[in-house]
Amino acid sequence: MGTLEKSREEINKAIVGRWFTSFWGETVDLSIVQELAAPDMLLHYSLHEPRKGHEDIKAFMTDFRAAFPDLNFWGAADLIAEGDYVVGRWEGGGTHTGPAFSDFLAGSLPEATGKKMHFTGTTVLKIEDGKIVSEVGLDDGVTALQQLGLLTTVK
Repeated sequence: MGTLEKSREEINKAIVGRWFTSFWGETVDLSIVQELAAPDMLLHYSLHEPRKGHEDIKAFMTDFRAAFPDLNFWGAADLIAEGDYVVGRWEGGGTHTGPAFSDFLAGSLPEATGKKMHFTGTTVLKIEDGKIVSEVGLDDGVTALQQLGLLTTVK
């Protein structure tokens, strides 16, 4: 691997690290969306409808954090980078103490259920010209939905 490739991958990992901390971490800073996300960035996780573009992504996080004020996700392993892609493993969750939340594909939560979710996932982000163009994650949504009472198992 040449020096140029390594430096691009290290830069991409630094971008993703900042994104994870500022967007998904304990304290959100929505200015990170303008700074690091491409204007038409795709944000897609299995629990939610896909979101696209700065305003849609900011609205998603604003609503998610209103419903789960203690929402926090953190890295569970070192980031892996190859070319334009960065892969990260994470864990996290929060407690539903805020307003009703209807963004889960599997159903809605009434106001302030007090239910906690804690789950894990893996995310692949694509970086082009220093901007995140997509974040596509596969999460353990079954666990989160069971914890929130939106999915029950049959025994």
